[in-house]
Amino acid sequence: MSVAWVFPGQGSQRPGMAQAWRDHPKFARWAEADALLRTDLTRLGLEADAEELREPAACQRALFVHEVVLAEAWQEATGQRPALVAGHSLGEYVALVVAGAVSFADALALVDVRARATEEAAAARPGGMVAVLGGELATIRAAAQDAGAHVANDNAPGQVVVAGSREALAALREALEGHAKVRALDVGAAYHSPHMEPAVGALRPALDATTFAPADPPVVANVDAEPHADPEGWPDRLARQVTAPVRWRETVERLAAEGVDELVELGASTPLSGMSKRIRPDLGRTGITAPQDLPG
Repeated sequence: MSVAWVFPGQGSQRPGMAQAWRDHPKFARWAEADALLRTDLTRLGLEADAEELREPAACQRALFVHEVVLAEAWQEATGQRPALVAGHSLGEYVALVVAGAVSFADALALVDVRARATEEAAAARPGGMVAVLGGELATIRAAAQDAGAHVANDNAPGQVVVAGSREALAALREALEGHAKVRALDVGAAYHSPHMEPAVGALRPALDATTFAPADPPVVANVDAEPHADPEGWPDRLARQVTAPVRWRETVERLAAEGVDELVELGASTPLSGMSKRIRPDLGRTGITAPQDLPG
């Protein structure tokens, strides 16, 4: 069986998500992250409430550390090495660590810059995101364009995420009334849209200063849904990822085309498993959220 590991992004966080892992040896990554950033990230994993975890800076840093803990715990417990890895938005940084393309410390530093830069961009140009449930992608894209909003995630058949200002999203909701359900998402910014353009300028120098290594296994990237083992292209791909749509539907199709028959999702919750069921119901799905999900 060929397995891919996948990592969710913002919106998958849960208050107290790290509590169950406190006694696991891999929980030590939290203390390492505290020391590297000289701040109490551990408190975010253990004590932060839902409102605090909506803040871009808090959410991104906490999710990154948490998912690395889960990936390393799963690796230790199973001895499994995936054929491919992929992450949705923030989760792509975890995928790169798992693939050995970037060190934990360097990836954490990048996530810290990205988190602060996107939070500043969100403050300068407020917005949000909605999930559009039902309807065709082309129809939603046209309606979003007319409303002044932007398709941010092509997640699965019948599930497209749109980002924009509150006014644009209200106009989109009105335009799609009777055609699709529109549900607000618990995120604090209009990610993967032109609203995030200021964040690219802050993140790009940090990306260019980071040493990337060949990825083993290859990482299927958000921006093009292609597997990449080469180290050279990641600064460009990660810079583009900030404002470009996440092509998750195509990512899952590509994983299947590469021979993957099972997805292992590692996170505080498992939204990608539901998406993959819509995209490729023939793929096996395993969710890892708590220590009891580990074998043995």
